[in-house]
Amino acid sequence: MANLKQKYQEQVVPALIQKYGITNPMVVPKLEKIVVNMAFGIVDKDTQKSVIEDLTKITGQKPALCAARKSISNFKLREGMVIGAKVTLRGSRMYDFLDRFINIALPRIRDFRGVPNKGFDHRGNYTLGLKEQTIFPEIDLSRHGAPEQGMDITIVTTADTDEKAKELLTQLGMPFAGR
Repeated sequence: MANLKQKYQEQVVPALIQKYGITNPMVVPKLEKIVVNMAFGIVDKDTQKSVIEDLTKITGQKPALCAARKSISNFKLREGMVIGAKVTLRGSRMYDFLDRFINIALPRIRDFRGVPNKGFDHRGNYTLGLKEQTIFPEIDLSRHGAPEQGMDITIVTTADTDEKAKELLTQLGMPFAGR
């Protein structure tokens, strides 16, 4: 399939309508947004710039910086220090990112046996944590001197139950462990 959005419209929507007996096509579960979050903590400016560049390459969108809300002296953290970055993807960028994530990045994980089933929040959203961003082909491993950086990926759907959200993601190609 050339495009994940096209697959959703042509294959996933009819399958979900049939499985759940949905009469109104407007209530078929769909992807709303994907939020990619990297918390890198207190680092020097070069490492911070490198991580932000990596997140920009992975998502195709400039991240919003997240600052500390309050000072914590034991951690040498001051209010306003940049300690993370996040990107909210919608529309075609969201589908492109999910397509690359499912078909290119996930198979590159060593000893991959599927994504865990326990990332649902009982409202139809799914969150997945990655230990390193180097599974994405956009990251140049030769220039990477910084330690491996993890990230959280939250897939927000319009599904009202975890079962419907899991079925939606499974139909889109998400490889869940122990199906």
